[in-house]
Amino acid sequence: MQLGQPLALFLIYLLLNLIVFCVYWWDKEAAREGQWRISENTLLTLALFGGSLGAVSAQQMLRHKTRKEPFRSTLMFIVGLHVVAATFWLLAPAGTFAALLALIR
Repeated sequence: MQLGQPLALFLIYLLLNLIVFCVYWWDKEAAREGQWRISENTLLTLALFGGSLGAVSAQQMLRHKTRKEPFRSTLMFIVGLHVVAATFWLLAPAGTFAALLALIR
């Protein structure tokens, strides 16, 4: 299976989000036990790099950082960015991303 195949990308996305969910769970447990915590910046960075579904799921299911501002707003902004990017990716004409990558290089 090649990385460019949709199924492989989907599985990588799911794995990443499962890992992010587990990191949020670990931080929640550390908060309960008064132990060392994962920084908010790290949690948000994990969400930004593709783990926003896992982050929001953990936030809602574990009731973790649901009232903490600006964390909550920043996470929702990241989710919005991901929705816009996914919409663009789904609706963009074929070859658009190849052209963008060529411009970046």
